[in-house]
Amino acid sequence: MTILRLRGFEIHKGRLDAAAQQEIFAAVRAVVRKAPLFRPDTPYGRKMSVQMSAAGRYGWFSDRNGYRYVNEHPSGGAWPEIPPSVLKVWDQLTGLARQPECCLINYYGPEARMGLHQDKDEADFDFPVVSISLGDDGLLRIGNASRGGRTESLWLQSGDVVLMGGAARLTYHGIDRIRPGSSTLLPKGGRLNLTLRVVE
Repeated sequence: MTILRLRGFEIHKGRLDAAAQQEIFAAVRAVVRKAPLFRPDTPYGRKMSVQMSAAGRYGWFSDRNGYRYVNEHPSGGAWPEIPPSVLKVWDQLTGLARQPECCLINYYGPEARMGLHQDKDEADFDFPVVSISLGDDGLLRIGNASRGGRTESLWLQSGDVVLMGGAARLTYHGIDRIRPGSSTLLPKGGRLNLTLRVVE
């Protein structure tokens, strides 16, 4: 395993071996059976290209009223619990007693992407965000503390884990594209990104 540092992002390349990836993927599939993937609307009325679900006390949601955390799936049911195999990654990387209250699940199909954004809907930015990549490669772009300026990019592969904390906690970042067919983990292809967040 190699640890890279880019603009404060701590990128653990190959952190999860094949068995760990399979275990987490199976757990995510169980979550999605209870809380199916959906495509939120942006506040501007356009559908996001990424499909989402969540586990934990809260899920992240977006519509014409803005971005926010909610305690129910759009169908009205509570979000499933965060799987132990996912929490294990949080515990090992952060060493924190505090547990995340949300595991946001993003599924990227062949044409999906995520524009540059900050994770700033949480109450306390002192806690890091932990990001787990599964499936096809995704091109991560990292910007700055404010919009604009030079950016840097690198490919994330299945099993990579990123820790975003400290000064990097509010750095703009996004996924420009995925590389279809670069992984066989997901039977139908695509990329899963799990982000663990302390919300309250």
